[in-house]
Amino acid sequence: MPKPDPTLLLLTANVSVFLLSGMWLDRLIICYQAVEDQLKICGHKRDADVFELFLSQKELTEVIDLSRFKKLKYLWLHHNKLHGITFLTRNYCLTELYLNNNAIFKIEGLHSLPSLHILLLHHNELTDIDATVKELKGMLNLKSLSLYQNPLCQYNLYRLYIIYHLPGVELLDRNQVTEKERRSMITIFNHKKAHIVQSIAFRGKADASWNPRSPFKQKPAQRIPPDFSFANNVDKTVFDDPEDAVFVRSMKRSAMAITSLNWDTVPTREEKYLDEKGTESAQMVTITLR
Repeated sequence: MPKPDPTLLLLTANVSVFLLSGMWLDRLIICYQAVEDQLKICGHKRDADVFELFLSQKELTEVIDLSRFKKLKYLWLHHNKLHGITFLTRNYCLTELYLNNNAIFKIEGLHSLPSLHILLLHHNELTDIDATVKELKGMLNLKSLSLYQNPLCQYNLYRLYIIYHLPGVELLDRNQVTEKERRSMITIFNHKKAHIVQSIAFRGKADASWNPRSPFKQKPAQRIPPDFSFANNVDKTVFDDPEDAVFVRSMKRSAMAITSLNWDTVPTREEKYLDEKGTESAQMVTITLR
């Protein structure tokens, strides 16, 4: 079997690269023309005057670099055929971005948009929930986010996971984030913080949750020297774990006493008039609660 001519293989490869490059350039030209048409419709003559661009439903697969529009705030790119986001590098003023109904599978490049307030990404092909969250974490001003109808939404506890990693988001998938959801995500994803919130006592942290299979056990205590000066009302036991000390202290001192007048010992007006009861003074009653 004759070997293929290396020159022919190289020529074929160059032609393929040329064709791909030509297709890519054609796509960029289509986008460039769409941008220029939009500028003419809006009557903008300077890039500095552009605050919004409507590029939706243009069958776009590529988008030219939009960094020339320094003051761009609103960008509509929904209902196109985009696969990625690499055209937003210096649009620091962008506050609203509409990318829904595309074919986007990665959102690399969004972390450079610190002013973004609204981001719509529903009906795309996002699969990696960790990479998506990592890219969105730097957006401190992001308040409204939509990710539904993406493969990553099939993850268990998807909504609580997004709320946990993006605590600034107030509207997720067109539904308001509730306080109940915020408490739930802390309980599920941050056990340490959940224990702190539930068991703060006497300026310290104690694990107040009780497990019948593992009841509280005091660790072996160390006795201090007898000549060490302590107030008489202080427990001289030293604990290895400060949390044990806090727990024991809370059990000993978390008591509340309520003192009130015992009205059964106070004579009524008729009893005073008839002098049925003596002149004994009214009694006080004290109730202690723990």
